Amino acid sequence: QVQLVESGGGYVQAGGSLRVSCAASGQNISTFAMGWFRQAPGKEREFVAGISRNVGRTYYGDSVKGRFTISRDNGRNTVVLQMDSLKPEDTAVYYCAAGRLLVNTAGLYDYWGRGTQVTVSS
Repeated sequence: QVQLVESGGGYVQAGGSLRVSCAASGQNISTFAMGWFRQAPGKEREFVAGISRNVGRTYYGDSVKGRFTISRDNGRNTVVLQMDSLKPEDTAVYYCAAGRLLVNTAGLYDYWGRGTQVTVSS
């Protein structure tokens, strides 16, 4: 079992930056691919970014490429999503997830956090 807790969400103006973190407990995340997803009201959960178990391979959703950066620190059991050049359409609840494969499909991740709200004003 892995417990994931997100933090760092908040309110920011368009063009600004936010950094959201995911702290894991129960197991070390080194055996998992880690992902970030987001869900806005009335919309389906959307893949944002993922990082492989072995640091070096990352994968981004088209809407965030070039603006968001995912990183992991297996020693601290944390994953971070740095979000720059934020847009109002980035407003959503952001979820951290752990799974066996680096994929963009939410259903293939085994563990989820409860999410953190990110709101970007225009």
